[in-house]
Amino acid sequence: MPRVVERKNGRIWETAEGVSLGLAGGMGSGGRRYQPGQIHRSDRMAEQGLYADQDRGVMRPAIPELRIKDQDLDGVCGEVLYGILGAANKLGDPEVTKCVVRIYNEWLSNFCKTAPNRFAGVGCIAGGTPEESAAEIRRIASLGLKGAELGLSHDMLPLWHSDWEPVWKAAAETGIPVHLHTIGPKLDERWYSDPKTRRPWFATHMTGFQIVMLSVLAGVIFGGALERHRNLKVVIGEAGIGWIPYVLERMDYEWEDQFKDVVPRKPSEYWYGQMYATFQIDRTGLENIGRVGEDNIMWGNDFPHPDGIWPDSRASLDEQLAGMDERIVRKITHDNAAKLYGFTV
Repeated sequence: MPRVVERKNGRIWETAEGVSLGLAGGMGSGGRRYQPGQIHRSDRMAEQGLYADQDRGVMRPAIPELRIKDQDLDGVCGEVLYGILGAANKLGDPEVTKCVVRIYNEWLSNFCKTAPNRFAGVGCIAGGTPEESAAEIRRIASLGLKGAELGLSHDMLPLWHSDWEPVWKAAAETGIPVHLHTIGPKLDERWYSDPKTRRPWFATHMTGFQIVMLSVLAGVIFGGALERHRNLKVVIGEAGIGWIPYVLERMDYEWEDQFKDVVPRKPSEYWYGQMYATFQIDRTGLENIGRVGEDNIMWGNDFPHPDGIWPDSRASLDEQLAGMDERIVRKITHDNAAKLYGFTV
């Protein structure tokens, strides 16, 4: 099981076999150390004392009253909390990973119960068979959590595959939306060790990080899960929205041309009726909101990750949403999430 150990370079999360999960209180799922001047967004977070507090053991994101204060600073009245799959998937032991996320789900349930009108927790599902994942979805529902994130991996069974049916059935029967959070394209780490190639390699990876979710969107739709379960809801997390109109157009074209035997309705109908995507900064998507769907997108600030826009969310939204109809603004910043996750604020 992972534990925190003291090392020369700080308090480190490690597995029993010595696999490092990064600093305790480090940045993002990798637990990176904050370095001034490297990431502008992290510098803004540092100005609010976030990393200084974590260095002295005060983990503000994990203390309900302090997390609420930080979100109040950003003008956020309700928050959907994603989980720890980015770190848990590095454990290297499937049984340990499943155990860790089950413990996390129970912790998250208790965390959210401290302020149910402020927090909606998305439980984690890592590894295991579709039947095991379905059982955890039912347990997540019993814990009072508001969603389940199905962990993605580059070698997993495609989402169009019929073996996923227990997952879709469990989600539909419990009313728990299934979340699929982007993990980006598969990394070719040959270039990481060379300082001459590391930065352009990583910049290229980060640029295409969200767009690979088109195969997730298409896989869910062409697998027929949304046709079989008309009340099933699926959320594509932190994947942006600007690419979605093109993908919907392509799916509809191919369906009309040769794939009407795969699903009985036009693919875009499933998107507009049962799917959502979240974004932070996406001017292209917002300029095409009529084609993305004003009922299908939800804004997020990605707190406390180093590329998140806290504590400047209001300024970012003012710039992105300037001139947009106030009714639509309220939907994508408030109403859509409130409806999906049961917020009463």
